[in-house]
Amino acid sequence: MAFLNSLNNNSTKFNDPFNHWELNKPLTNDQINEIITAEIANPIEHNLDYDGTRAIDGGQGEFREGISDGGKALKFRCFITKENEKNFPALKSLIEELQSKETHNKISKLINKDLSNSYVRVEIICDRKGFWLKPHCDIKEKLMSCLLFVNKENETEDLGTDFYDKNLNLTKTVPYRDNYGYFFSSGPGTWHGMEKKEIVKERRCLQVNYVTFKTDWKVI
Repeated sequence: MAFLNSLNNNSTKFNDPFNHWELNKPLTNDQINEIITAEIANPIEHNLDYDGTRAIDGGQGEFREGISDGGKALKFRCFITKENEKNFPALKSLIEELQSKETHNKISKLINKDLSNSYVRVEIICDRKGFWLKPHCDIKEKLMSCLLFVNKENETEDLGTDFYDKNLNLTKTVPYRDNYGYFFSSGPGTWHGMEKKEIVKERRCLQVNYVTFKTDWKVI
């Protein structure tokens, strides 16, 4: 129960530029190992350039809205589903932890949103050289947005997520530390992204969301 333990004992709330929480050691070693060994296609090898979104092969945000598998961006993204869960037993345990009433009730109280009828969505991310993410606010279907960092390549801590104020001024970078991360509730003022920075090898993360649309993982 590393995630819930981190939530209860190793989390810190921040109010600037919007309410968010940073988490220390939210993942187990087995979960980290599954994240760093997952095979995810490299866009450079497919002559694709990052365009400031995660839908680098043509899937626009409007197309992906409400689609649990990420739409056209699937081959460059790794969502944990019932189809591939056998390959990710440790992350399946994390999903079960996120589905539990104890966990989603705790988060509901913190972000002041009812998660009792939501679904869990978990995605392994591997960003390579050239990746950047333009400032954006998440779609309203994402009730909670969470990114957990896995930095086993000694990449700079500057590769964390950038937060912006309402005027899109960069105000904070959550440090890209190993087994560290953050979460917040989506809303009109939650501008975040990632400036163009140097990724030497790769930037591995685990994205965790509670969403309103259906996935394989309904909360309990």
